[in-house]
Amino acid sequence: MWGSSGKRNGEHRPGRIDTLIGQNTEIRGDLIFRGGLHVDGVVKGNVIAADNDSSVLSLSEKGAIEGEVRVPNLVLNGEVHGDVFVSQHVELAPQARITGNVQYNTIEMARGAMVNGKLLHSSDGETLALGKGGQAMLTVDDPAFGDS
Repeated sequence: MWGSSGKRNGEHRPGRIDTLIGQNTEIRGDLIFRGGLHVDGVVKGNVIAADNDSSVLSLSEKGAIEGEVRVPNLVLNGEVHGDVFVSQHVELAPQARITGNVQYNTIEMARGAMVNGKLLHSSDGETLALGKGGQAMLTVDDPAFGDS
């Protein structure tokens, strides 16, 4: 799941990083990007991809976002506190923690990944309105999910 870059089965893998937010960096305010964005630091604001087709946000285990995320592709191993909208593909690594609702087209979850909110499937990148009511918790720690 985390090895190679490029596309596999129509999925966009993080290969090219155009922008890097370092571990000792904190951004306050909305962040709008194109291409590949890798976050090791903290973003206190919304993170939005301006390109609706090929942009990729990767958040390392050291990274955190406090705000809404709207991207086509997401590789997450850090923490997000806010709703997440992904029009194409989401990969949640073992250290991924989301407190908020997740709207996705396709999703991959490794054992240990946690979502404290609703998982809402949407096809063809359609946008759903996410409500704040009725939180649920999903932890991928069950052997039935297999090893990722």
